[in-house]
Amino acid sequence: MFRAMYTAASGMYTQQFNMDVLANNLANVNTTGFKASRVEFQDLLYQQLRQAGSIDSLGQQLPLGLEVGSGAKTAATQKMFSQGSGQQTNNPTDLMVNGDGFFQVSMPDGTIAYTRDGSFQVDGSGNLVTANGYQIQPPINIPSQATGIVVRSDGQVQITLPQGQPNQVVGQLQLVKFVNPAGLTSNGQNLYTATDATGTPQVGTPGLDGLGTISQGFLESSNVQVTDEMVNLIMTQRAYESDTKVIQAGDTMLSDANQLVQ
Repeated sequence: MFRAMYTAASGMYTQQFNMDVLANNLANVNTTGFKASRVEFQDLLYQQLRQAGSIDSLGQQLPLGLEVGSGAKTAATQKMFSQGSGQQTNNPTDLMVNGDGFFQVSMPDGTIAYTRDGSFQVDGSGNLVTANGYQIQPPINIPSQATGIVVRSDGQVQITLPQGQPNQVVGQLQLVKFVNPAGLTSNGQNLYTATDATGTPQVGTPGLDGLGTISQGFLESSNVQVTDEMVNLIMTQRAYESDTKVIQAGDTMLSDANQLVQ
């Protein structure tokens, strides 16, 4: 009975953790470029009361063993990097990656972070930056005399000039992909940083070497599927309730056992 209560308690902990992840997914259903997370579970150690294939007192080999588990644990959370739907904004500095790849941004400490959020702006110096002022890499500077911005699908950035002058190229966007993007660390602010698990960042031109293309005037919506998350939420709640019932049953059995000796 004590084993059952501890086992059920481990299940309650894992379902609470799963609920926290689901809540974060739903909270970010409207966050640009957000990628939903999924919790992965593992069972805990087993107590082997009898090994399968052992010999009984009559010399017979037993085909089945006798074991009891200790519950469950959370093994990992995995980011699901499926493509989010495109939302048209008609804002020339809103950019969306169609396919694989991340934008690079320079952090204040000089490190490079990665994002799928293409809601960029032009700062007072003409630099293309994120909503938090982090400059995109390689740097893109829009001159003050520009009357418009044109971003091609291959990431080439052009500006239109007054008085019918031809378009002028001012920069080239690059994208980065990883062998294991699920190994990226989420830092908030729609930013990720690379780890040893992601592999070496592979920088390239949009549309080449498996990288996605750029769509100007679009933003990538969150890939959270509300219906799926709500179904998972209900299943998690029911699993949590089931674990509490096990603890209540164990408590009742202990109470009945105590009454036997009174």
